[in-house]
Amino acid sequence: MTVLAAIAFIASWSSGFVIAAVATVDVPATTLLVWRFAPLAVVLLAITWVSGAARGVTRAELGQQAVIGLFAQFGYIVFVYAAIGAGVATGTTALIDAVQPLVVATLVGPLLGLRVRAAQWGGLAVGALGVVLVVRSQIGGAAAHPLAYALPALAMVCLIVGTFVERRSQIKMPVLVTLTVHVVVTSLALVVIAAALGTLVPPATLTFWIATVLSAVVPTLAAYGLYWWLLRRVGITALNALLFLVAPATALTGAMLLGEPLTLLTLAGFVLCGSGVAVVLVIEARATRADA
Repeated sequence: MTVLAAIAFIASWSSGFVIAAVATVDVPATTLLVWRFAPLAVVLLAITWVSGAARGVTRAELGQQAVIGLFAQFGYIVFVYAAIGAGVATGTTALIDAVQPLVVATLVGPLLGLRVRAAQWGGLAVGALGVVLVVRSQIGGAAAHPLAYALPALAMVCLIVGTFVERRSQIKMPVLVTLTVHVVVTSLALVVIAAALGTLVPPATLTFWIATVLSAVVPTLAAYGLYWWLLRRVGITALNALLFLVAPATALTGAMLLGEPLTLLTLAGFVLCGSGVAVVLVIEARATRADA
């Protein structure tokens, strides 16, 4: 079950980048996002109410999950869509997000009172070099301004903050309640933004609603549900390793469906980033076994 869930997580999470690139060509990103989250929030609220999954959950616990959702879902989604809308390739966006294992294992370590080893710093350096190579290979043929490549990095930071707060929390809600709170706070924030920008009204086209339903079911309901489920089942280290596998899956899909560049330099960047991630994860696994 865990292996199948991991495969489904990689496929569903990577689909979000491609759907973002395809569905926002003729429609503002805020319009798609509002109608991706708002109806889903109503459905999840109804299911949570009928099932009684939130019974016993306090307001303080809901407030904490709301904060996690604002970072891990709202902040992450907004910056990813902003990056792709600015012309950053889907594979590059996914790869920059995939550096999360290095940041969590190496830079977040001091916040958790963990000792950072020299090999972990080396892995971070190798992974960062891989990101530089990928960005360099695509920056010439992309329409994105160089500063736009900071947007997927901000998305990564938001997901890290949300995951870090969740790991430090002693509250373990059912995944249904967690997902419901995150989707509700994200939809409320998006409605406010779309109303302010005048992009709240959806177009009356079949393609828009197909893209909306797909983005609500696959990269939202499936991907985020599996993210929190796997986080509790296999831990943050293994989950972050799966996030790196999202990058090549997204790059290959973007090359086949969107005609995005996939050069030898890009592939070399993937290899370096993967090597850096592997170094950090191996060192962390050995340290965990030694402590045990």
